[in-house]
Amino acid sequence: MAIEKQQENENSGGIQVQGMQFSYDGLQQQQPPLFVDFNLHVSPGSRCLLVGANGSGKTTLLKILAGKHMVGGRDVVRVLNCSAFHDTQLVCSGDLAYLGGSWSKNVGCAILQGSPCRRYTMINAWGVLFLGCEGSNYVSPYQVQRQSPLNQLTISLLWRELLTRISYHYLLVNVTFEGDIPLQGDFSAEHMIFGVEGVDPDRRDKLIDLLDIDLQWRMHKVSDGQRRRVQICLGLLHPYKVLLLDEVTVDLDVVTRMDLLEFFKEECEQREATIVYATHIFDGLETWATHLAYIQEGELRRAEKISDVNELKSSTNLLSVVESWLRVEIKLEKKKPVNNNTSQANPFASSPFFSSRHMAYYR
Repeated sequence: MAIEKQQENENSGGIQVQGMQFSYDGLQQQQPPLFVDFNLHVSPGSRCLLVGANGSGKTTLLKILAGKHMVGGRDVVRVLNCSAFHDTQLVCSGDLAYLGGSWSKNVGCAILQGSPCRRYTMINAWGVLFLGCEGSNYVSPYQVQRQSPLNQLTISLLWRELLTRISYHYLLVNVTFEGDIPLQGDFSAEHMIFGVEGVDPDRRDKLIDLLDIDLQWRMHKVSDGQRRRVQICLGLLHPYKVLLLDEVTVDLDVVTRMDLLEFFKEECEQREATIVYATHIFDGLETWATHLAYIQEGELRRAEKISDVNELKSSTNLLSVVESWLRVEIKLEKKKPVNNNTSQANPFASSPFFSSRHMAYYR
């Protein structure tokens, strides 16, 4: 009876992936799916390290767990005993949180249609935004300034500025945005953090102090590390039950990183939160993590408690252990025969398990 109760608790609070198959759209004819019959179980209260080489599938797996891709039926990927993709209340309630990638807005170009102009320049409050030439109907900020300060706030001003700041008349019919531009508008950290509703003030103050955030920081003037601190703070304001981390500490200094890891440890021990953390920085993680999952080319090679990793018993640190695994993997990769036949039909081409984006992808 006690065993059944323990299994019920694990199923209700952890992560279960059973028989998952997944491939990105557009790759059906080039390579097989990234994940085939993939299985993973993460118990509630665990701090699981997700390790593997670049391109092994760590980020894709975290996004699938975060409900950003649909894979198979409702029982293939379960988080807190709910479907990661279908049950959007997981994210809306804050129980499932995902932190990863660069903090950016998917923005990048404008499609202009109408009477051609000779030459025009559109200026926003922070510099050159678009520059076009005679007869041009495609204008990209990358042609002018690769670090163009186009961001979320300027989108709301784009229509007005395009109509009022262009030197020569131009009829604007359609505007589209593509490409990742760093989020760096002229607004304060205080405006962003205190703009989140339904937050425990004590938790908010603790995170501000923990991450050493100056509320007067202007987001278009801070460093990458300072911007990352604000991003992490916003992602942690609401207490989570499952937290997915993808290289979020890469821009942090040593002190902030260690303090943040200690905070995560307290969250797991006091609230039984579950954390899956993908990283290539292993300093101090030997005693922080409870479990480890090693992925190689979409296959789960190892999944065990950190205390059961035999190599750690004879090695000084986790870094050297993971390094030895990856070096063996590289040697095996070099020995693989080169397959030049990329036109062969893929048996998974008609599978329902190919990538499908949901509104949750943009959460």
